[in-house]
Amino acid sequence: MRIEVLVDVKTQLGEGPLWDVEEERLYWIDSAGMSVFRCTADGREVRSWDVPQPIGSMALRKSGGAVVSLARGFHFLDFKTGEVDLIHDPEPDKPDNRLNDGKVDKRGRFVVGSMDLKEAGKNASLYRLDPDLSVHKLENEIIVSNGPCWSPNGETFYFADSWSGEIWAYKYDLETGSVSNRRVFAKLDTSTGGAADGSTVDSEGFVWNAQVYDGKLVRYAPDGSIDRVVQMPVRRATSVMFGGPKLDVLYVTSMATPYQPQLPRDPIERGSLFAIYDLGVKGLPESRFAG
Repeated sequence: MRIEVLVDVKTQLGEGPLWDVEEERLYWIDSAGMSVFRCTADGREVRSWDVPQPIGSMALRKSGGAVVSLARGFHFLDFKTGEVDLIHDPEPDKPDNRLNDGKVDKRGRFVVGSMDLKEAGKNASLYRLDPDLSVHKLENEIIVSNGPCWSPNGETFYFADSWSGEIWAYKYDLETGSVSNRRVFAKLDTSTGGAADGSTVDSEGFVWNAQVYDGKLVRYAPDGSIDRVVQMPVRRATSVMFGGPKLDVLYVTSMATPYQPQLPRDPIERGSLFAIYDLGVKGLPESRFAG
């Protein structure tokens, strides 16, 4: 295994690496810097798009372009023009919230959670944006939504409220997009300040979670037990996604801004996009939004 800095862009809050299997390009975002980035598998041809609000997540669309969760709602992003168009704001009455992490299920629905910007109260929720652009609430009483992803068959949904110290698993109904039977999938060791951030599921059904502020990537077996721990060169590793032509490279985002000033500062690599090679594991293609 080797870890390399793929692109040194110093994102304030890097998040959401997303591999496009069709064009063989990697996307990621700077949530606080209000930008979307794209590069080749080996970090060349870097390109970026500005968005008008803090961005929580993005997904590619089957029809082209992307759907993004900005602070004030779901939007479409046109890569050709850079234009951003509002679809729906599910929380117009909650100015202290913003939309955060999200991914697309196997039927092309975009599932996104919100977060309390003060990270203090259970004021956020989990939403599903359907291909017909209708929005449905799936869960509430959340502080910071993070790490949505699905088992390979799409029938188990993984999700975390970062400050709960737990990763949850739900039964996911592929026909309706509803969640049920929440259970604790894994408990984190929060004694060193770590919190569950972005996640992905590999081809063997194991869950990879970036544990921000602790600098660890943890691979959980389907039964929730810890299979492997990868120590990153930075404490503020934020999210993970497999990509590359063979889907065997693990891309990792990080943050440059010390949102938790009481923790030690990261070295010069902070905010970089990392690539981890030779893990002996492959990922799964990400679904596109069908709307």
